[in-house]
Amino acid sequence: MNHAIRFHRTGGPEVLQWEAIEPPPPGPGEARLRHHAVGLNFIDTYHRSGLYPLPLPSGLGMEGAGVVEAVGEGVTEVKIGDRVAYTNGPLDAYSEVRNIPAHHLVVLPDDIAFEQGAAMMLQGLTAHYLLHATYPVKAGETILVHAAAGGVGSILVQWAKGLGASVIGTVGSDDKAVRAKALGCDHVIVYTRERFPERVRELTGGKGVAVVYDSVGRDTFLDSVACLQRRGTMVSYGNATGPVAPFDCALLHKAGSVYVTRPGLPDYIATRDELLERAAALFEVVRSGKVKIEVMQRYALKDAAQAHRDLEARRTTGSTVLLP
Repeated sequence: MNHAIRFHRTGGPEVLQWEAIEPPPPGPGEARLRHHAVGLNFIDTYHRSGLYPLPLPSGLGMEGAGVVEAVGEGVTEVKIGDRVAYTNGPLDAYSEVRNIPAHHLVVLPDDIAFEQGAAMMLQGLTAHYLLHATYPVKAGETILVHAAAGGVGSILVQWAKGLGASVIGTVGSDDKAVRAKALGCDHVIVYTRERFPERVRELTGGKGVAVVYDSVGRDTFLDSVACLQRRGTMVSYGNATGPVAPFDCALLHKAGSVYVTRPGLPDYIATRDELLERAAALFEVVRSGKVKIEVMQRYALKDAAQAHRDLEARRTTGSTVLLP
């Protein structure tokens, strides 16, 4: 009997249950996937807590990597035996085996391990659209990356440096500051000890940064806007401390006619072609060595609740995977 993590009510990590499952044969357009590794992401806690409401009971998890065991009628994207990875689609990555619409699957290069594949799809594709589409970063620009030692942050820092940007990163501890510096940050601010808006202005000679990539949300939003140069761009792409409170749009004028956007990955991989294009760029930059996907923590899939506790308590660094 196979197993999966499911939850029947929203709440803390204690609502996650390890349950026996047996998926039916894949239907038309579906593939049956045996997971070898599953990605852990902060959005998983939003689904579990009810911040992003779901019909219950529900599975959990948005990315994974494994081997195709069977395909349904009409599937052309993958074949039995393919090594694949994915993000997006129906939530059910926290499982030993699952059915998934095949158009979400991308064939994984042979030289990228399952753990890397599971750790890189959501975070890496997010980093790609943030740096290349939401605000295309140019060589010579100075940018601010919050949670620079985290999952998406660590990829953003490396990739932005590869584009020729100067990167200021914020972190919550000295240990994470060491990691952020090793990833390539030109300057690291420990926000628990320093007021980052003042430090950013100091580091930029009063000018501010071209763009802020902010996954923190409520606690950093207004201070992040204060870091922007004239006509700079505030990219709020996460809610680690809760959703951003309503604000007066006149703030954007007062801050220098700045822009604010709240993007999400599904809108940047809305078509199969977009998914394949972004995945190819991600695989290329990882295989080149310019961006390293380092799995820093591993948990048994059945211990997902503990992984959530550690993630929310900021005890994790970089990427984390769950192993079936």
